[in-house]
Amino acid sequence: MTERADAARNRTAVLDAADALYRRDDAGRVTLARIAEAAGVGKATVLRRFGSLEGVVEAVLAPRVAALRDAVTGGDSPLGPGGPAGEALHVYVDALFDFVLANRTLIRALEHSRPDAYYANPVSRFWVEELTRRISAADPAADAGYLAHVVFTALRADVVDYLRTDQRMGTGRLRAGLHSLVGRTAG
Repeated sequence: MTERADAARNRTAVLDAADALYRRDDAGRVTLARIAEAAGVGKATVLRRFGSLEGVVEAVLAPRVAALRDAVTGGDSPLGPGGPAGEALHVYVDALFDFVLANRTLIRALEHSRPDAYYANPVSRFWVEELTRRISAADPAADAGYLAHVVFTALRADVVDYLRTDQRMGTGRLRAGLHSLVGRTAG
C-alpha cells in the first residue's frame, strides 16, 4: 500500500525532528510533545504513526541499523564476509563502536524506556551473535559467547558516555581499550 503524500511528509518531519532533538538534547529531555511541536504536527499524529516515543526512536535508528547490518552480512570484507578472522573481528568492533558513538543518545533513550532493550531486542541479539561468531573464528578455544557479551557490554551507550564524560576518556582511548580487550579475549 502506498503512503499518502501528507502522511509521508509528516513521517519524515517527525523522524527529522526526533533526530535533531536527540542530537541536541539529553535523551531524558526529549518527549513526544517536543518532537510533535518541532515537526509541526500534533502529538496524536505521532502516537498514531509510531505508537510511543520508543517507536519513534526505533524508526530513526532503523535505516542506520539496516545499513550496518547489510555491510556486515553482505558488504566488502573484512567487515563483510571473508577476510582474515582477527582483522574481521577488529573491524567489526570498530563498526559497532562507531555506531554507538554516532547514535548513543538514541540508544540511551531505548535503554531508558525499556531496561531489557540492550540485550533482549533482535538487533542486539544479532550484534552479539555476530560478535560471538567472529571471536570464535579468531580463537576457536575461547568462550566466545561469554566474551561477546563482555565486549558488547563495554559498547553500551551509557558505559561509553560515562567513560567519556565522567572519566574524561577520549574516543581514541576507548577504541584502543576495546581492541586490547578483543585482542586478549580472542587470541
